[in-house]
Amino acid sequence: MKQTLNFLQRRQLLAGSASAVAAAGLATFARGAAAAGETPVASATLKPLPAYVNWKDPASVIVHSSTTIETKRTAFGSGVITPAEQLYIRNNLPAPDASIIADRDAWEVAIEGVKAPRTLTLRELKTLGVETTAMVLQCSGNGRGYFPSKPSGTPWQVGAAGCVIWSGVPVRVVAEALGGMVPGAGFMTGTGGEKLPEGLDPLSIIVERSVPAAAMADALLAWEMNGVPISLAHGGPLRLIVPGYTGVNNIKYIKRLAFTAKETDAKIMSHGYRISPPGGKGDPSQPSVQEMTVKSWINSPGPDAAGVKAGLVQVQGVAFGGLNGVKRVEVSLDGGKTWSDARFVGPDLGRYAWRQFVLAARLPAGSHTLASRATDSAGNVQPEQRQENAGGYNNTSWSDHAVKVTVA
Repeated sequence: MKQTLNFLQRRQLLAGSASAVAAAGLATFARGAAAAGETPVASATLKPLPAYVNWKDPASVIVHSSTTIETKRTAFGSGVITPAEQLYIRNNLPAPDASIIADRDAWEVAIEGVKAPRTLTLRELKTLGVETTAMVLQCSGNGRGYFPSKPSGTPWQVGAAGCVIWSGVPVRVVAEALGGMVPGAGFMTGTGGEKLPEGLDPLSIIVERSVPAAAMADALLAWEMNGVPISLAHGGPLRLIVPGYTGVNNIKYIKRLAFTAKETDAKIMSHGYRISPPGGKGDPSQPSVQEMTVKSWINSPGPDAAGVKAGLVQVQGVAFGGLNGVKRVEVSLDGGKTWSDARFVGPDLGRYAWRQFVLAARLPAGSHTLASRATDSAGNVQPEQRQENAGGYNNTSWSDHAVKVTVA
C-alpha cells in the first residue's frame, strides 16, 4: 500500500566527501572480505563519526567502521519514522565524490531492456510522475551479532534497520513511458554509480544486483528520503528503492536500470549475499538474500535499561512483514513460555512500513526475559530459531532478539 504523506524532517547537512571512506571500502574488496559479501570488522568500539556523516547524531549510533554505522536500540523511540540523523549506514563501496549532488537534476540513469531504451536525467524523471512510500530499510546482516558462530561481517544487533519515507517516480511508470519491457525480461537489474578502481575486473567489485522483474510493481527511482533530497551517504542524488527487499538490493547512486533475461554476473550477486551453509562459501546455486520476512523486536525496556522499577511498564517495539503487512504481535515476559497480544500504536503507513507495538505489563522485582513474536498478513509467524548460514544473514529469530531486563 502506497500513501502520499506530508513529512518534513530536519534537513540533513552534509560535510566532507567520500574520500573519508575510500581506504576502508576498497580494502574490503581487495582482500575478498567474507565469501558472503560482507566486510569483516572487529567488535564495535567508541569511534568518532566519519566526516561524510558527521551530521548524524553521535549519541544515537554505534560506529563499527567508516562504512558501517548502527542505530542504538534505545534510539528508535516511539515514532514510526527513523530520522536520517539516526539511520544506519552500510556501504559496499565508497560513495562517489560529493560533487554529484551539486546539481542533482543533472544526474543520469540509463534505462535498458525496454522497447525504447534511453538515458534520462533526474530532471526528466521528475516530469514522469511521483509517488511516496514508507518502507523498512534493513541490512541483510541485521541480527548477525546474535549468531554464536560469529560469522565474518559487522556484528549488527537490531540497529541495521530503519523505517523511512521515499519519494520518486515509480519504475513501472518509467518503463511504460519507454514502451514497456522487452519480451523475456525476468529480472530488474540495478547498477550503482560508485567510482571503480582501475586494474580490477569491474564484475568483481561493482555494486549491481538483480531482483525479480515483478518487484518493479512497487519500486521507485527515488530522489527524496524523509521529505528532503537523499543525502550522499544514503544514495543521493538517485536511489533504486525496492520495497520489501533487503538493503543491498536498493541500489545507491543508480546509473543503470535494466530489465534482463538473467541475473547479473557481478560477484556481489553471483557469490555475495547467498545463504550458504556454515563454513561454506557463496555460489549461484544457493538462495540469494532478497525478500525480507516477518520480524520484530523490543526496544524498551532494552537490555541496557537502568532504573526499571517494579510495577507497570510499557513494553515497546517494532514489527514488520517484509513483503507483507504485519497483523499481530505477541509479547512474552518469561522468555517465550507464555504470550500476550500487544496493541499497535501510531499510524499504519502501509504494508512495507513497520508498526510500533506496546504491551502494558506489571513486572515484579527480579530478572525477566522479554520477547516479541510477529505474524504477517499471510499468516507467517516469526520463528523461534535463526537459520544458520555462513554470512549471518536473515536473522529473524525471536529468541535471539529477546532482551533480559532486571527490575528493582
